Amino acid sequence: MPYGAGDTRSRHFDVTCYFSGGYVAEYPKPLVRLIEALSELPGVGERTAERLAFHILKQPAAASSELLDSIREAKTTVRHCKQCFNLTQQELCSICSDSRRQRDVLCVVEAPRDLIAIEKTGAFHGLYHCLLGRIAPLDGVDESGLTVDALVKRCSSGEVKEVVLATNPNIEGDATALAVARALTPCGVKITRLARGLPAGHELEYLSGTVMEEAFSGRLPLLAKGGAP
Repeated sequence: MPYGAGDTRSRHFDVTCYFSGGYVAEYPKPLVRLIEALSELPGVGERTAERLAFHILKQPAAASSELLDSIREAKTTVRHCKQCFNLTQQELCSICSDSRRQRDVLCVVEAPRDLIAIEKTGAFHGLYHCLLGRIAPLDGVDESGLTVDALVKRCSSGEVKEVVLATNPNIEGDATALAVARALTPCGVKITRLARGLPAGHELEYLSGTVMEEAFSGRLPLLAKGGAP
């Protein structure tokens, strides 16, 4: 399936403007089509799409061509890694093909952008697995819509010893982590979840009850037996 394939529903942009004198003005149809296409982007409403459309019209032809070419190139050359479902231009992404990575630990994330966020920290040196979503009953997304089956197959090979669940710390992310953990139970791998609790540099009086509760439930010993740190 090509990256980005999905819902193709479009919104209708009201192009008619009424003035007090009874006059009516409308945008040209090509401009309306551009505004409606831009309004389909995540987080872009009609007014933002309208401003973007006018910005594009003001740009030189070379700039517009560059934008079109970059979109076309991304759509035709970017695919999912056949092993971890990260984004790549090859069959295997740069992480899966890197022999220096720790191959017995998998970090499970919801989307490729989460993988990039973790990579930027330099805190993890194993391999990844992208679920390409999260369980969201209200949106009609269940476990079958994710790459859980492929993850189970990877963990059944015997090479993977630990799976770190790094789904987002919210209701949907927790539900997804629980479903993945249940699916992986027969594989016999160690299943862990990213720690949650007190963020560094914050004062207790400004933390929510949920954060405080998670901090207490996930508390760790400060000194080992015998008083050594």
